[in-house]
Amino acid sequence: MNWDQVQGNWKQVKGEMQAQWGKLTDDDLDVAEGNREKLVGKLQERYGYAKEEAEREVDSFMEKH
Repeated sequence: MNWDQVQGNWKQVKGEMQAQWGKLTDDDLDVAEGNREKLVGKLQERYGYAKEEAEREVDSFMEKH
């Protein structure tokens, strides 16, 4: 799945992201709205990840979906 597909299917993907990252709230994911950089920022905020680590998490999620 690429980011264009994520944006187009945001409501479905959002649930999968919440299952992957339980600390992300609906509001966090609503703010991200399919934007990769915003999602990376929210992961940094909630999990204390460095930017590179958050980016790896997102990339790993995308490879699985």
